[in-house]
Amino acid sequence: MTDQDHVARIQAEWRIERPDVDTSPQAVIGRLHRIGAHLTGELTLLYSRFGLTEGEFDVLAALRRAGAPYERAPGEIAVHTMVTTGAVSKRVDRLESAGLVVRHRSAADGRGRVVRLTAAGRRLIDRAFAAHMDNEKRLLGVLRPDEAARLEEILATWLARIEGTAQ
Repeated sequence: MTDQDHVARIQAEWRIERPDVDTSPQAVIGRLHRIGAHLTGELTLLYSRFGLTEGEFDVLAALRRAGAPYERAPGEIAVHTMVTTGAVSKRVDRLESAGLVVRHRSAADGRGRVVRLTAAGRRLIDRAFAAHMDNEKRLLGVLRPDEAARLEEILATWLARIEGTAQ
């Protein structure tokens, strides 16, 4: 039993206590959950080295991906970061205070507001994103390239089916 990982030990205990319940889904879900927690810890540690939270990194990255002039409306940022506009507003407030973004009226729609990266924000996200990709490469490096490719395919298929985008 000492060669088992954490999830296998939990499953073994459940097989004794509740042999009538199939715990096989835990083999995948439990491990994904543990991997996700580990990855989140590693990613947020990197973001903090740049003075950012995960959410702030996400907002800066969404603006940078928009291309010049590196701006989006708050609703667009919410879509591109998968958070609510309220959460975006709080993140933008902190980023604006740090001089990394500015809010201004939309040129296309004088009533609307947009958020734009400042030059300092662009420099920061460019450095942070390069470090982020190096970090993700390091984290994925425990797998062989063929294993990573298979995992990517399986996860893409699973996600598409869950989100209803499978063809």
